[in-house]
Amino acid sequence: MNYKKRNFIITNSIIIAFVLLLSLILNFYLCTLLGFNHDTYVLITVTVLVFGIGLYLVLSKTIFEPLFKSDENLQKAVKETLHELNIPISTIKLNTQMLEKKLTGQKELKRLNRIKLASNNLLKLYEDMEYQIKKELDKIDITKFYLEDVILKSLDKFDDLKKDIDIQVNIENIEIKSDVNGFEKMIDNLISNALKYNIKEKGLIKIEYKNKTLSIFNTGKEIDTKNLFIIFEKHFQEDSSTDGFGLGLNIVKDFCDKNKITIKIVPSKNGNSFILNLKNIII
Repeated sequence: MNYKKRNFIITNSIIIAFVLLLSLILNFYLCTLLGFNHDTYVLITVTVLVFGIGLYLVLSKTIFEPLFKSDENLQKAVKETLHELNIPISTIKLNTQMLEKKLTGQKELKRLNRIKLASNNLLKLYEDMEYQIKKELDKIDITKFYLEDVILKSLDKFDDLKKDIDIQVNIENIEIKSDVNGFEKMIDNLISNALKYNIKEKGLIKIEYKNKTLSIFNTGKEIDTKNLFIIFEKHFQEDSSTDGFGLGLNIVKDFCDKNKITIKIVPSKNGNSFILNLKNIII
């Protein structure tokens, strides 16, 4: 328990105890003054209740206002820092794109590609962190959007990483009502994983929608059955040699749980399918 939470609980308990004590004193005074009977019961009860609530609000506002102000300042600082972080990431991406057009040597291009991959990973981590922080600080807006638009937008983000992988998309243009930013992050992580864990040559990713169910299949190593129970846990990576922090599928599962989306994994000899039931968010 951090110090803010501990101090809040202690202070709030003291305020409640103080308000309760004064309310009991007021109740005793009114009962002595008016007499406690059927006619005065409602008057005394309402008077003590209003007094207790009013006193609690006045005291809590005075005491907790500095604490709330501190949190507001922290939220503002975090938002400004996130905005500033986006600038160097965008600069790196822009300059690598410009250099790619000018360089011709294989060694230089290989090094540049490493920078591109690293900047893409950094950008993805930044976007995930930004969404998680905004989710905690701000109210998440529920909006209407189309599944096909989100899928195509996500595929466009990873266009540089697909190499010779064949990506097949069969999606109906259905309308969804949900947290669009969270939904995009979920799809981004699933497609990123499908690319990351695909076989190296002539792989396949198949994205299909049918009967309110979205399926994302990728060729690659079959997920071990024993790992199906822990694959969504934070920091878990079945293949520790791959880049990343093992947060992607945990983010996916967290979003699914909060939005009543059932997700399951179907392993097979030539790959794995992630299947999402979207019935609760389809309009």
